[in-house]
Amino acid sequence: MAASYYNSIITNAYSHVWSKYRPAILKLMVSTSAEAAQQYSLSGHEFKGVNPKEKGGYSFTLHAHKSKASNNIKNSEVAQGLLSVLQQSPKATELLAQEVYEFILDKQFVLSVKKVEPIAPPVVANTEVSVL
Repeated sequence: MAASYYNSIITNAYSHVWSKYRPAILKLMVSTSAEAAQQYSLSGHEFKGVNPKEKGGYSFTLHAHKSKASNNIKNSEVAQGLLSVLQQSPKATELLAQEVYEFILDKQFVLSVKKVEPIAPPVVANTEVSVL
């Protein structure tokens, strides 16, 4: 239980950092397209101040649609914090209802935002067997 409590503290702490950047992120979401990503440089020291020993590093890729992650961000507290901030924003919720967005934070703390095509569910081949 202590680990779960610790993880929620970290997520909340990253959410606080992401909240500072929310206006800029929303601006990126509004102005981005499928052709080109919009980028914004973040201050790495703010993330490092929350958890200097982040196990997996701070970089991540988040695909979000309908206010949910469509890829696995379970191991990225930083990505979970961003998603939490987006879920609390009416404008972000509206944008995420219409499009799929890809958020990439690289090792230099540059956030890229881009609209992407929805990931299609896998096609299952017809496996009917005809009996003679």
